[in-house]
Amino acid sequence: MSLGYRPGFWRFTVQRRFAAGTLRGVRATAGLTGAALLLATACSGGGGGTKGDSGVTVGGTEDAAAPHVTITPGDGNTKARPDQGVVIKAANGTLDQVSVLAGQRAVTGEMSADRTTWKSRTLVPGVAYVVSVTAKNAQKSTTATSKFRTLRAANPLSVIDVTPMAGETVGVGMPITVTFNRTVTDRKAVERALTIKSTKPAVGAWYWVSGQQVIFRTKNGQYWQPNQQVALSAKLAGVKAGKDVYGTRDVNRKFKIGDSHISTISTKTKKMVVKVNGRVRKTTGISAGKGGRVVNGVDTYLTTNGVHLTMSKHRVEIMTSEWMGVDPEDKENGGYKEVIPFAVRISSSGEYVHAMGSRMWAMGQVNASHGCVNSPPVFAQWFYNLSYRGDVVVVTGSKRQLAWNNGWSYYQMPWTQWVRGSALKQEVSTG
Repeated sequence: MSLGYRPGFWRFTVQRRFAAGTLRGVRATAGLTGAALLLATACSGGGGGTKGDSGVTVGGTEDAAAPHVTITPGDGNTKARPDQGVVIKAANGTLDQVSVLAGQRAVTGEMSADRTTWKSRTLVPGVAYVVSVTAKNAQKSTTATSKFRTLRAANPLSVIDVTPMAGETVGVGMPITVTFNRTVTDRKAVERALTIKSTKPAVGAWYWVSGQQVIFRTKNGQYWQPNQQVALSAKLAGVKAGKDVYGTRDVNRKFKIGDSHISTISTKTKKMVVKVNGRVRKTTGISAGKGGRVVNGVDTYLTTNGVHLTMSKHRVEIMTSEWMGVDPEDKENGGYKEVIPFAVRISSSGEYVHAMGSRMWAMGQVNASHGCVNSPPVFAQWFYNLSYRGDVVVVTGSKRQLAWNNGWSYYQMPWTQWVRGSALKQEVSTG
């Protein structure tokens, strides 16, 4: 009967445990072994070498025929920058074996096509590393090592929340939200560390809603394809996000896109149509917002027009007039307090699709609510059981437009504008 909004009431619990940010990898080598190689020359390789904070160079000083190896950071460096990783170069030969270890964990890296340069990914702050290298040419070989420690992050950057939850099954419109513990100054560096892969390719983009939060969604009209896996990888360990700000660990999140649930609601015809995987599953009469309460030029009693996403669902929800500043006991000024069953939330401004048995007379005939979508109890229970977070609910026919940031209504923003909100100003393919 009455509709309202009770902020902070959620059925879904945000999961704050994240996958350990281990630096798993393989050693970029042909025939790589786990044994550390000593700083020495093998076979008839060159013997001399120099070392320092910026790099260690071995070979080529006493024997010009031997390969010349340079390792950066150099041996003994205690303040190596995590974001610069490890760079290994070979001259007068090619790299044969490369091992970069943090304890027993191998660090991933890339070998150049000519096998003269190897570069690691970013490193974890405040960690000791051991580098072992062998380079060869047709006549000789050179071995070299470097031991160093990365500097500690004075201001650690970490992910404090990811939505959706790990393993959650969500709707085809589901956005991915990453929230950080502090403001990100170098958004480009952080955005480069974020990758999304899906079983069925999609095109999307990131949008920074603030310095601490970035959101990914698919292109307008091109939702996630149903029934597939999606994985977020945030390789943040060692990424420099600002002055003295470094990521401290990687975060990974996997979830599933379920069936496609796309509902359309017309406030003019007073009907709601639900399609599951492209086929009409149910149609029902509804009663939407009646209008008539204008605040700052906005009729708050109208259901908003636009692409909504389901945000949560509640077996029982208490709705009151407190959201509009009216005491629930003040009946003369529209005060109310109702216990509403089977409520599926579609915005942050108090809009739900929910059961309303006392208003059956209005459904399909007249809009009589305070802004929510009233539906028959049997239908509302079915829709409640069907719904995932991130399902699409499109409302048409209303004069009140849905704001792009009213809940998860990100599809309300034009695509070109959304892409401009990316630090890299680019679309992303998840294939």
